[in-house]
Amino acid sequence: MRAEPAWLHPEAIKEARAARQWYQARNAEAAEAFMAELDRAVEQIEKAPRQWPPYLGDTRRYLLYRFPFFVVFREAADRIEILAVAHGRRRPGYWLGR
Repeated sequence: MRAEPAWLHPEAIKEARAARQWYQARNAEAAEAFMAELDRAVEQIEKAPRQWPPYLGDTRRYLLYRFPFFVVFREAADRIEILAVAHGRRRPGYWLGR
């Protein structure tokens, strides 16, 4: 199966960086683990985007295993669009306008 390239929305990049900084301020190992898990999530999404369950609208959601975050994405004609790196307990659906 061919992997589709992922494109990250600028706000999703900001969210990932903010989460990494939050973890870094508390524990450098946790920050590294968060980024490693997020990288794995993007790789898995690229490999098999339809494996992950439908979410709101035309999106799908990948839940991170060790952290309270999920990745919201959708398939476009030529790429996977990562719309949000969202905290599981904050502002549901805030990213819908992206």
